[in-house]
Amino acid sequence: MNTLADFYQNLGLALSLLVIATFVLAGLIKGVIGLGLPTVAMGLLGLAMAPSQAAAMLIIPATLTNVWQLAFGGHLKGLLKRLWPMLLMIFFGTGVGTLWIGMAGGHWVVRGLGAALLLYALSGLFLPAMHVKPRHETWLGPLCGLLTGVITSATGVFVIPAVPYMQALGLSRDELVQALGLSFTVSTLALAGGLLWRGALGGGELSASLLALIPAVLGMLLGQWLRQRISAVLFKRAFFIGLGALGAHLLISG
Repeated sequence: MNTLADFYQNLGLALSLLVIATFVLAGLIKGVIGLGLPTVAMGLLGLAMAPSQAAAMLIIPATLTNVWQLAFGGHLKGLLKRLWPMLLMIFFGTGVGTLWIGMAGGHWVVRGLGAALLLYALSGLFLPAMHVKPRHETWLGPLCGLLTGVITSATGVFVIPAVPYMQALGLSRDELVQALGLSFTVSTLALAGGLLWRGALGGGELSASLLALIPAVLGMLLGQWLRQRISAVLFKRAFFIGLGALGAHLLISG
């Protein structure tokens, strides 16, 4: 516990409150639309700390909430059979990106995170629904996985281009939610391995990440409650607008 206390003491009260509020909000969004926890967490925490530190804090909340998400739905076996080439390349791409690029901080990483968030928001708001034909999955899936892995290693955001690709596969709503949980779990574990290899995931970071699980789960439960009471389409549009504004801010300010 001394390590955990030291970690948050170094953060300070204001930044600790930002961490708690961020994970409540990120969990709430994930509870409503099935994604967004690491994206929102990296975006908001990236305003006040190094991307590698922000990524380390989301490891446990992201992993456990994603495992929770992928465990239900009854389609896991079929999804693994269909998506394993993409998942393998996500893991490989993250490893290669960690060795090649890494998440060493600096303005270019923050701007890269902003660009990834802005691109994701614009695609969600303006791109029409895309459809991938089955014959293209053999090469497009691994390519999307590789690109997602490299982007993950540099920014901690693992939605581009994996999420648009999976949305274009014609999966049912339950299949898509479970596929997102599966992809995000692989991405999070690969990111954790990269951070550990670079020495950015020590006892203090893991303890802080474990503590961040509490507001994340509370937010996710609240989001699941809200999902039954509000329009998911309206919420998703507001989410993309807010995410785009945040991404633009990071991209411009660095």
